[in-house]
Amino acid sequence: MQTPKNTYDVIIIGGGPIGIACALEAEKKNLSYLILEKGCLVNSLYHYPTNMTFFSTSEKLELNGIPFISNNPKPRKAEALEYYRRIATSNKININLFEKVTGVESKNNFHNITTTKNNYTAKNVVVATGFYDIPNYLNIPGEDLPKVAHYYGDPHYYATQKTIVVGASNSAVDAALEIYRKGGEVTMIVRKEEIGRRVKYWVRPDIDNRIKEGSIKALFNANLKEIRETEVVIETPDGEQTLENDFVLMLTGYRPNFEFLKKMGIKLSNDGRKIPQYDNETMETNVKGIYLAGVICGGVETHKWFIENSRVHAKMIMEDLAQKAEA
Repeated sequence: MQTPKNTYDVIIIGGGPIGIACALEAEKKNLSYLILEKGCLVNSLYHYPTNMTFFSTSEKLELNGIPFISNNPKPRKAEALEYYRRIATSNKININLFEKVTGVESKNNFHNITTTKNNYTAKNVVVATGFYDIPNYLNIPGEDLPKVAHYYGDPHYYATQKTIVVGASNSAVDAALEIYRKGGEVTMIVRKEEIGRRVKYWVRPDIDNRIKEGSIKALFNANLKEIRETEVVIETPDGEQTLENDFVLMLTGYRPNFEFLKKMGIKLSNDGRKIPQYDNETMETNVKGIYLAGVICGGVETHKWFIENSRVHAKMIMEDLAQKAEA
């Protein structure tokens, strides 16, 4: 375990799996580091739905060659929380939890990091903040009502209730199926003509069959227009429909904190994808000494990067830092 201090070779913003991977690689290169995480350890993962099952098998979620043993063909959220927690504690990862970074200023080859609790100086910064913090809002009337949620946790809360699920991705499909099986009356509102094509292959037949048999109602080519206290207004190809409703789950996806990146001086693509500018070999951005790791590299295309294909970013970054330190 490293001795606490306020100047580091590298500060890692984000204490998720990729941030932890960066810390493990920094240790190997004898680089002083600190992870700053605004929430709990692997905060985004902690806030995933209670019964979530990963798309990947456990070996693809492993860090640093440390085996991830799961009792299931695809690991569940609780198993992943245990795995990453044990890695962090057994390796004595240097991490400050519940400490949010509020600003990063770069000057004279150093970076000054301001948080809700302290100030730090680092030669380099790795941004591994993921994408789960900011929902894609629809900006429609009633979206701020208490009955509306942009995150889904546990199906029990919605038992016997009339619940609208907006979206057609994995999160929306999982929520619809789980709530239906707890006795909820579920209606899905889908913008396109079918359930999303990236839905987990072993789940898709289940949702298709539940819709086909009428157990779960689905309105395709439809949009939620307004949310009211006891009902919702939906635009459909056959005209407006008004449905009685108790709860609305707006599972329309999430996006990275682009404003945070722009404040650091990181350039984003102008084609609508908002892909940050970085070197594909080193992961260094257009701002010298600031690197990106994990899903944040994909801009709004949050489906392109996962733990399994972005954990390599940690090794790429720390090898570059080690080479620069030797130069």
